[in-house]
Amino acid sequence: KMVDPTLAEMGKNLNEAMKMLEDNQRKAEEENEKKYARKDIPGPLQGSGQDMVSILQLVQNLMHGEEEEETSRAYRLQNVGEQGHMALLGHSLAAYISVLDRERLRKLTTRILSDTTLWLCRLFRYENGSAYYHEDDREGLLKICRLVIHTRYEDYTIEGFNVLYTKQPVIYISSAARTGLGQALCSQLGLPLSCVCPVPCNTMFGSQHQMDVALLDKVIRDDVESGKLPLLLVANAGTPGAGHTDKLGRLKELCEQYNMWLHIEGVNLATLALGYVSSSVLAATKCDSMTLTLGSWLGLPAVPAVTLYRHEDPSLSLAAGLTSSQPVERLRALPLWLSLQYLGHDGIVERIKHASQLSQRLLENLKSLDFIKTSVEDELSSPVVVFKFFWEYSNRDQTSHAAQSSTIQHPILRNERHIYDTFNQWLGEQLAQLVPASGVDVVELEDEGTCVRFSPLMTCAVLGTEIQDVDQLVDCLKMKIPELTSTLQLREEFEQEVRRTSGLFYIEDLSWPGLGVVRYSYHSDGKNDDKQEKELEKLNTELLKKLNELESDLTFSLGPEFGGQKNCVYIGMVSEDLDVLELVETIAATGREIEENSRLLENMTEVVRKGIQEAQLQLQKANEERLLEEGLLRQIPVVGSVLNWFAPFQASPKGRTFNLTAGSLESTESTYVSKAQGTGSTPPPTPTSSLAKQRLPGQKIFKRSLRSSHAFSETSSVSHCDNLERMDQRPPILSLGQEQGPPQTPKTEEQEEVAQTDTEDIESNKSPRDCTKVEEQESER
Repeated sequence: KMVDPTLAEMGKNLNEAMKMLEDNQRKAEEENEKKYARKDIPGPLQGSGQDMVSILQLVQNLMHGEEEEETSRAYRLQNVGEQGHMALLGHSLAAYISVLDRERLRKLTTRILSDTTLWLCRLFRYENGSAYYHEDDREGLLKICRLVIHTRYEDYTIEGFNVLYTKQPVIYISSAARTGLGQALCSQLGLPLSCVCPVPCNTMFGSQHQMDVALLDKVIRDDVESGKLPLLLVANAGTPGAGHTDKLGRLKELCEQYNMWLHIEGVNLATLALGYVSSSVLAATKCDSMTLTLGSWLGLPAVPAVTLYRHEDPSLSLAAGLTSSQPVERLRALPLWLSLQYLGHDGIVERIKHASQLSQRLLENLKSLDFIKTSVEDELSSPVVVFKFFWEYSNRDQTSHAAQSSTIQHPILRNERHIYDTFNQWLGEQLAQLVPASGVDVVELEDEGTCVRFSPLMTCAVLGTEIQDVDQLVDCLKMKIPELTSTLQLREEFEQEVRRTSGLFYIEDLSWPGLGVVRYSYHSDGKNDDKQEKELEKLNTELLKKLNELESDLTFSLGPEFGGQKNCVYIGMVSEDLDVLELVETIAATGREIEENSRLLENMTEVVRKGIQEAQLQLQKANEERLLEEGLLRQIPVVGSVLNWFAPFQASPKGRTFNLTAGSLESTESTYVSKAQGTGSTPPPTPTSSLAKQRLPGQKIFKRSLRSSHAFSETSSVSHCDNLERMDQRPPILSLGQEQGPPQTPKTEEQEEVAQTDTEDIESNKSPRDCTKVEEQESER
């Protein structure tokens, strides 16, 4: 058929238009896709991926962080040896083995699990036990609680919480256990917090960190009488804080009496692998379950914790989650399976024995140190050493008796617990910084307060601690003890001197490990609080800067970053030869100097402005006076010059100078007369300490001179120096046989009488012994 040319042309134009619209839409969609890829996709995922080298470099940067963090925390990196490489290899092999076919995987995992369980039971004297491997060390106790609930409540699987409601279960945990253990169990088991019963430790007899068995017996009887069901008891073979072991034998008898499950955990369980085991720890082999943390004991990275238990019903173990039918979950034991074979029995025992020897070495050295108090349960085999700095006052009884009869107590006795906690916190941090390989840390104990803990079983395999590290730790401790004792002794004197010094305020901060805290303040002059607070902050900041510029051994700072007082100067640890009075007066004098300088600069603008205004007024007045003196005719341009030529007018030049020191205008007449500019009034002298004294070569500021302290007392030496200065200022006395100098002007009778009187006074006050001392002092100088 013939098509109308007009319609054909219209169809052609329509196709081209639609094609153009579709092309534009397609381009817009492509641009939107590109924008989406650039904007929303993270950088490392863009493109075709990253190469292996770039990814590993990224991981290395994330591991080490910035250079500053690397240098400060390098000692916390694990010492991964060959046994650690075997553990890391186990994780890789576990991922590789998981792709095997199901039957082959089941046989392999069964072999690995059975071998590892048998080895651990033999190593730690736990016969006929089963093992559960878990990443979180609390997960084993959680599964044990579920096992016990399934065992004691027969209908729990069917009725659930209804059976728990009729007879509430009770879990007994020592008060010395790790913080939050009871809350974690209740939250995971869905039980109220009332199901957890904390057991107090001994307060009258035995260790302060062992459970009170008699009190526990009474509590269990009361719970049974009230219709509750005693379910489980968690005991410690090495408490998390002090490393003490509960009376496991008596606790096991108590659990058998009330049909309770006994679970034990703690670092002292590692000693079960040694040839000699203390009887208190050996009783743990009779418990129903125990948790072992082999990773920290043997220095194995990322190996699971193990919970050994005894139970005869496999179905209940499966219901509680202690066993699994999934072969992949059984591969958790593979890193431990490889590491135990690599170490062997001798290697395992050697690492645990080495840690115990380190503890014994430190304990023997601590016994010979004064001012160190240890808290060790068994000195013969304790793998954990806890110690603290404690200063016994020589007159402690007298001081306590006097404090009871008066209302004012000695400041150290009044805040003894807080001060010792602060000092021991500082001591632990210093030791950890000076000897990072020792692995010491600070621990808070309920009765002892803040202590320093050395637990090599948890750290030595990771940090590579050796005997020389323990010896270095003892040397550093000997170096820090004199600083602690001298600072503790001088705190009271420093407080008294600051309180009696005007301008200084003593700030009591019990959390500061040092001599004390002082604040310089001035009298308020009616300013608002915000402005005065800013000026006070600026003043004390400048004071801190000036004090740090002094050549002294003291440490001045703004205090801790968090929790410290504002606008204060914190003084750190000091030595026994510190001159407290000189220190306090230097701080006060420096503060007054800064205050006067700041006030001078503050008032300078106002003084200059007023001086300029006054100068303008005086100059204007001087011009008016000059007009009156010269007359009106001399101001006419032509007439004035002719008149000055015939009759010159001599006017004295008058000017003004502004004295910044006095803040006033002065005439320049004296300058024109003397042809030299005057210096004005003398500025006020810079305030200095009244204890400025001559120092020996190499003696730093704030140090007492040992030679002068042995020869004279402080008061006698100061008075003797004053006498010498006064004698040096008087004219020399000539004897009759002494040769005279040039002829002098003859004196009057009154002058001769005064001179004779002064001579008699000096000769009467100065004995031959004093003359000898003066000559000796002059020879020393």
